[in-house]
Amino acid sequence: MDFDLSEEQGMLRDMAFKFARKELAPLAAECDAQEKYPPELVRKAAEVGLVGAWIPEEYGGAGVGIFGEALVTEQLARVDMGNCTNIITASFGCEAIWLYGTEEQKGRYLPPVCRGERVSAGAFTEPDAGTDVAGYKTRAQKDEGDYVLNGSKMFITNGTVCDFLVVQAITHPDEGRHARFSQIIVPADAPGVTRTKITGKMGIRASDTAEVSFEDVRVPRENLLGQEGRGFHQLMHFFDTTRPFVAAQALGLGEACLDAAVRYAGERTAFGRPIGGFQLTQAKLTEMAVRIEALRGLVYRAAWSIDAGRPDYNLAAMAKYFGGQAAVFCANAAVEIHGGYGYIDEYPVQKFYRDAKILEIYEGTKEAEILTIGGGLMRP
Repeated sequence: MDFDLSEEQGMLRDMAFKFARKELAPLAAECDAQEKYPPELVRKAAEVGLVGAWIPEEYGGAGVGIFGEALVTEQLARVDMGNCTNIITASFGCEAIWLYGTEEQKGRYLPPVCRGERVSAGAFTEPDAGTDVAGYKTRAQKDEGDYVLNGSKMFITNGTVCDFLVVQAITHPDEGRHARFSQIIVPADAPGVTRTKITGKMGIRASDTAEVSFEDVRVPRENLLGQEGRGFHQLMHFFDTTRPFVAAQALGLGEACLDAAVRYAGERTAFGRPIGGFQLTQAKLTEMAVRIEALRGLVYRAAWSIDAGRPDYNLAAMAKYFGGQAAVFCANAAVEIHGGYGYIDEYPVQKFYRDAKILEIYEGTKEAEILTIGGGLMRP
């Protein structure tokens, strides 16, 4: 069993970190304070192959696979979670197009995203239904050669900056809960689409989040993604594929917390010596380091298994479940080690603390991951 990165993977990792230090770091505080989405940063990332890096080369991506994307995500999150989110989710929703789209759809939507010319979004969560995917109410009714969409989506990443959305909608209302849905590609500028930016978030404030409503939005039936009535199953597979990316964010953020805490513990003195010399401080640092390394194994193995054609989706759920909790633990410990200074914006750990919590919530809450993992364990 070989745990070493290949030369190409090592170069990809190093390039992503250098890009983050050069391009993300100078913007992090400003974008956080102003809740500012910087489109020029996403375009710069696309120029060096970091947008949709997982997408195969024939569709415009760098072709580094799910594992390579996890490496990129980890390194970007080590520097700034907010703009890391902007870069890795510039292709959010394209996973469904890659998995279920026609060749025409793949050729039409994927390359422009990889070039930084367009931004995608996944419109799934609704005001009254998040984890309860089968409880979504947005409808797409057939009318001659079109679908007509009505409904509302909430907490949509890239909602006001995207060019198109992959929308989960009911197309077969009389069918069972898991056979009612389909996925439809909707242009963001289609008549009847209203997008309202959500402000005042606790963390990842640079990331664009919105409420999106659809009022008699008409799109051609050729915008159907995959099969009618299979939208629920397609979405579950979609999340199975994207969970390692969220877990990789948690890994990178955890590493940032540990780096900051170790640095501060070596500089800050109390009772005549660095606080890193005290056992209680070392205990916190040790717990952080152990959780980070345990998470690294989960993230890398889950991502590798998908690329190898042997996906272990329970493992991906475990990585997401443990990742969120590890990131929150590391952020909390980093703030505690910094003491009062950890509570003010002179040091970055207060931002790490605010950014970490979303990792237990989006792409499936930790409670939802328990259901996924537990259900998998109980299957014969």
